[in-house]
Amino acid sequence: MLRILDRYLLKELAFGTLGSAALLLVVTVGGTLSDVLSKVAAGRYPASVMFPVLGLRVLDALSALLPVALFLGVLLGLARLYRDSEMHVLSSSGMGPAGLLRPALLLATPTLLVVGAIALWLGPWSAAASQALVDNANRSVIAAGLEAGRFTELPGGNGVIYTQALSPDGQRLTRVFVASEKAHTQGAPEVDLVTAARGRMFVDPGSGNRFLVLRDGHRYSGVLGQDDWRLLDYHRNDISLASINADAGNAGAGSPHEQSTLALLRSRAPADRAELAWRIVAPLSVLVLALLALPLARQNPREPFYGHLLLAVLAYLVFANALGIGRAEIMSGKRGGIWLMALVLLAVAGFALLWFRQQHRARQPRGVRA
Repeated sequence: MLRILDRYLLKELAFGTLGSAALLLVVTVGGTLSDVLSKVAAGRYPASVMFPVLGLRVLDALSALLPVALFLGVLLGLARLYRDSEMHVLSSSGMGPAGLLRPALLLATPTLLVVGAIALWLGPWSAAASQALVDNANRSVIAAGLEAGRFTELPGGNGVIYTQALSPDGQRLTRVFVASEKAHTQGAPEVDLVTAARGRMFVDPGSGNRFLVLRDGHRYSGVLGQDDWRLLDYHRNDISLASINADAGNAGAGSPHEQSTLALLRSRAPADRAELAWRIVAPLSVLVLALLALPLARQNPREPFYGHLLLAVLAYLVFANALGIGRAEIMSGKRGGIWLMALVLLAVAGFALLWFRQQHRARQPRGVRA
């Protein structure tokens, strides 16, 4: 049964964490949406999978977002109590360090479990599902918005396509017309008009480029305003649509980030071991950051909070970069990276506890001079 004081402090910390999480989530969604929209505009992502991919990518990002949200939430919640002198009143009433440590751990424990579930299971699943969704959709011209009997702009905006009939799976087309143009040295655009009896979608497994394979048709090409147009009869004509390679910010198909945790445990590859270590560190960092926020939040009633906030941001950046160095060491094949990440977690947690204990240590009265 929680005490009244525990419930009050837990509520303050929870509200701060929820507010920080909402703010970080808005920033994450905005950045992810901008990236997805750029890929849709370039033809690398079909528009039909934009919102599912956005949701899956945001879910994957929660393993990195929630620890920071908890860190800022505990920091801001306690800073408000210190600024309003409530913590000083509670301390003078007999509340010791355990009274402040208990609600912080009560909030950190469920957050740790949620981050652990996302980092070890939901995150890899969402990354793999997002990549599979894009790959499957890009194999169908329906995903690019093509409909039978209607002119549709090609991915990348470099032409239009028309088909009289379309198979239910979006793979095969009948009686196709494609028109595209490109700049010419003489100023007038050079136009390509292609007709075909049938066509199908093809994705090159090596390069990841998407092609429209047309068969049994004609190609007319020439510069507008000139008479020297060329006519070509062909049996097969491949038209490049757009690259669908995974962008640099996302893991590609079969990457360590998309593999299950169980598969990473069985692997000996340095990249897989680095990914596994990062997944284990993510939930542990929740507890470490919660402990670090306790001493950083302490301030005097008239003391400005901006200095403490700047110090907290710098402390988090040092902590995150130290873990990133350990991950890079593991990826390079060095076993010392694992010990470095473990040392960073233990050192920061130990330093935070010692600092917190020092702040709440009973001070000895000074001697009175004669």
